Amino acid sequence: MELALNQPAPLFKRLSWFDWLFAAIVVAGGIAAFARYGDFMDGYEKSILLATIPSLVMGGWFWKPFRPLFLVVGALSLFALSLYDGNLARMEETFFLKYLISSQAAIMWMCALFAFATVAYWAGLLARSDFMLKTGTALTWAAVTFGWTGLMVRWYESHQIGPDIGHIPVSNLYEVFVLFCLVTAMMYLYYEARSQARQMGAFVLLVISAAVAFILWYTFDRGAHEIQPLVPALQSWWMKIHVPANFVGYGGFSIAAMLGGAYLLASRGILASRLPKLEVLDDVMYKSIAIGFAFFTIATILGAMWAAEAWGGYWSWDPKETWALIVWLNYAAWLHIRLVKGLRGPLLAWWAVVGLFITTFAFIGVNMFLSGLHSYGEL
Repeated sequence: MELALNQPAPLFKRLSWFDWLFAAIVVAGGIAAFARYGDFMDGYEKSILLATIPSLVMGGWFWKPFRPLFLVVGALSLFALSLYDGNLARMEETFFLKYLISSQAAIMWMCALFAFATVAYWAGLLARSDFMLKTGTALTWAAVTFGWTGLMVRWYESHQIGPDIGHIPVSNLYEVFVLFCLVTAMMYLYYEARSQARQMGAFVLLVISAAVAFILWYTFDRGAHEIQPLVPALQSWWMKIHVPANFVGYGGFSIAAMLGGAYLLASRGILASRLPKLEVLDDVMYKSIAIGFAFFTIATILGAMWAAEAWGGYWSWDPKETWALIVWLNYAAWLHIRLVKGLRGPLLAWWAVVGLFITTFAFIGVNMFLSGLHSYGEL
C-alpha cells in the first residue's frame, strides 16, 4: 500500500492548464503550417510535420523548460517574418532585423552568449560562486533561444531568395555546426537540471565554444553564412530527419567526452572539491552516450535508406560510411563493457575522451582528407 501511495500519478493527471495550452498552441501552429505550406509539401514532408506535432507536445510535457523556449523562439521567428514581409532588403532597413533577429544577427548573438556562458561557468566553478553558475545557465538558455531563432529565420530567408533555393538549414557545415551547438547545449541543460550539478557546464561549454570558434572562422574567412542552393545529392526529404538524428548523437558523445575529462581530473584530485561527485559525472557520461548511441544508430539506418534511394545501394563502403561504422562500433563496445561487464572508472572516461576524436574525424576529418560519395561536405 505504501509503495502504491508513493507512485506518481498518471501523466494526464499531472498535466496543468499550461500543459494543455502549450499543446493547443503546437497543434494550432501545425494546422497553420499545413494550411499555408501544405501545397508545397510532398507526402513524406507532410508525414514529418504530422510526426513533429505530437513530438513537440510530448517534449514540452516531459521537460517543462522546453515550453517557454518553444514559445519564445516561435514568437521571435514570427516577428522576424512579419518584419521581412517578403522583402529581404528590409534586413538592412529594420533595426531588429539588422542587429537582433535576422538569421545571421541571431546566430552571432548565439555565438557571443555561448562564449559569455563559458566564462561564467568557469568563474563559478573556480570561485565556488553559485550566482556565476546560475548566470552561466541563464546565458546558455539565451544562446539557445537566439540560435533556434536564427535557424528558423534562415529557413524562411532561403525560401525568399528563390523557391528552388529554400531548404531546411541543416545542409552545410555552417548550418550543422549551429545545430550541433544547440543540440549539445539543450542536452546538457536537461542533464544539468536533473543532476543539479551546474559545475559540469564549465567543461561541456568548452566543446560548444570550440564549435562557436569554427562558426566564426567559417563565417568571416570563408563567407559560409551566405545561403546557397542545395547540391543535388542533398535535395531529399531524408535530410530533414537523418541530419538532426546524427547531431543528437554527436551532442551526446561530446558531452560524455567533456565529462570524461572532468572525471579524470577529479579522480586525480584536480578540482575535485569543486566538481560534482565522480558518481554523478559517471552517470551523466553514461546517459549521454546511451542517448547519443540510440540516435546515431537511427541516423545510420536512415542514412543507409537515403543512400539506397540516391545511389542505388544501402552501403558502399564510402569513407564517410566506413567511419560512421567505426564510430558506431566504438560506442557499442563502450556500452557493452559498461552494461555487461560492469566496468566503471578512469578507463571508460579515457575511452569517452578518445571517442570524441574518433567522432570528430568521422565528421570533419573525412571531409578534409578523404574523398567519396559524400565529398560535397568539404571545408
